[in-house]
Formats: sequence, structure tokens, C-alpha cells
Amino acid sequence: MTQPYGESLRLGKALISLGSNATSPAGGPVETIQAAISSLDDGPFEILARSRLYVSPFVPKGAEPDVVNAVVEVSTPLDPAMILARLHKIETSFDRIRRERWTNRTLDLDLLTLDQMILPDQPTLREWVNLPFDKQKSATPEELILPHPRLQDRAFVLVPAADIAPDWRHPLLDRTIREMLDALPDDVVSPVRPLDP
Repeated sequence: MTQPYGESLRLGKALISLGSNATSPAGGPVETIQAAISSLDDGPFEILARSRLYVSPFVPKGAEPDVVNAVVEVSTPLDPAMILARLHKIETSFDRIRRERWTNRTLDLDLLTLDQMILPDQPTLREWVNLPFDKQKSATPEELILPHPRLQDRAFVLVPAADIAPDWRHPLLDRTIREMLDALPDDVVSPVRPLDP
């Protein structure tokens, strides 16, 4: 299902991941994530569910300080491009500067899913899902990819997402969030620790 970028959707449900490992105007990473969640529960978004906060090793491991992560489910009438623009605006308000990928950031907001939508199309999504790890750091898509092409690989996303949407099913891989999480090796999942067990 492909949705034209400029058109408004009926109310859709989106999963958005949050990550921080640097100080923002709101404070440290925990305060930043909490403030960002409050920012998301406003205007065109209504938060339906939120995960616990987790701490996970930076990817690539050891390159930077650990990251505080969470996932929220929101209801929104916005289309994917409008959601992304809104997320970037919120990131900027927390002093996020987009200089290079995979480095410290005050706030990282990623649109993971919007209902069962695939963007831009199945072949492109399949290509990005299957991209080898060594190419992921240098290759950047020129268009919005949905679901997020690394969703199935990232314990720091799947663990909090499983708190609130374990039964959401990937429209390309035909696996739920819980099934994708269970498929990851234990040594990848176990370092993702809840802040409040």
C-alpha cells in the first residue's frame, strides 16, 4: 500500500522510537526522553501507549555512551512525510544537529511504522531490509522507507516496542514484533536493560 506524500490520512497508528545519549535543554538523556514524549503528546499526535525507558549500548557497540530508549504509539491524521517533518522539528527543539550518522545525539526520533504501510514500495523496502551491515553506515536512502528498514535488527527498538505493540505484524516479513525480537540472539537482546525493572 503506497500513500501519496501530500495527502492527509484518516487517523492512523504510528510507532515512534526515541533515543538520547547526550544532554539537551531538558537535561540528561532520561529527562530528554521524558520531555520529548510530552512534546509528542500534543497537536497532531495523541499518545496511545508508551514503553518503559531502557538503557542500551550504543551501536556500533562502545563507540559512544549508552543510550536511553523508548517507543511510543501515537494516533495521528498526518501522512508519513508530515510525521517526519514534525519529528525533525521536535528534535531541533532539543538541539539535535544532523552532522553525521551513528554518533552522540541529544534526541533521535524515528518513525518505525504507520499502520501496515509500505513505502515507497515492496522491492525498495526489501532491498533496504537486506542491506549488509557493513553498508548500513554509508548508505542513506533518498526517500522515506516504511517500516523502518532496520526495525527487525535492533533490540533497542524491539524490546521497548514489545512493551506496547507485541502483535504488530511486519507487512513485508510477516512477523510480529515479538517474533522478530525472539529471533534475535540473546547476546544482542540481554544488554537492553529497563531503567526501572
